[in-house]
Amino acid sequence: MEYSLIRGVPDFTAQVFRPQRSKYCLCIPVINEGNRIQAELKRAFDAGIDKIVDIIICDGGSTDGSLSEEILESLGVQSLLIKRGPGKQGAQLRMGFWFALNQDYSGILTIDGNNKDSIESVPKFIEKLEEGYDFVQGSRYLQGGEAVNTPLIRHLAVTFIHAPIITLTAKHKFTDTTNAFRGYSRKYLTHASVQPLRDIFVTYELLAYLSVRASQLGMKVTEVPVSRVYPAKGKTPTKISFFKGNGGLLKILFLNLLGRYKPL
Repeated sequence: MEYSLIRGVPDFTAQVFRPQRSKYCLCIPVINEGNRIQAELKRAFDAGIDKIVDIIICDGGSTDGSLSEEILESLGVQSLLIKRGPGKQGAQLRMGFWFALNQDYSGILTIDGNNKDSIESVPKFIEKLEEGYDFVQGSRYLQGGEAVNTPLIRHLAVTFIHAPIITLTAKHKFTDTTNAFRGYSRKYLTHASVQPLRDIFVTYELLAYLSVRASQLGMKVTEVPVSRVYPAKGKTPTKISFFKGNGGLLKILFLNLLGRYKPL
């Protein structure tokens, strides 16, 4: 099915493999993740994650053949959304959020699709959402979490730049703020003072904004321990370039601190 001309949502198509079966869904933004997304979905399938959440792939326009209908159906995916309009990760998440909120889910989880995160930890997020939390941040730095082979520059950037600035903006301490493994309540995403479905969120702005807005509004927030494992050898799985990408992230952090992403 094609969706277009929806305010704040990029044009996209949706392929639904099975009806909604769960109270919560897991949105996975990807683009050309190849074997990594397939390995991640296989881990989720083996752990029975597709039995407790509906898995929705939010594809930015992959061309590597990794998201074939046969593969996705065999690994328990509920829907495949393919972005046709402009934008990067922020647009993929807006597409997924709109689709999920129109399917009556009580909450939405997100995770990267590059097989670095412990997708088996999904039940921890559901438990917290069921307890009434509105924003649940996964953290490799909590007791019980794991940070394996994290590049030193990333560890230093998260610990001494990103997390302190997000903590200052949110007025709540967070420890692993670049981690996209998260849970959001329906109440949070539909709050009139949040409004995540806006074209201003193109790249990583939405992740930064949603990290801070819940606590700013007095909603319940928390962290849960997760694992994030980088490969011991080879290229680091990331879509963020060293200079341009990290410079853009810093700009987003400071615009977020200044309140530029709050709805007017």
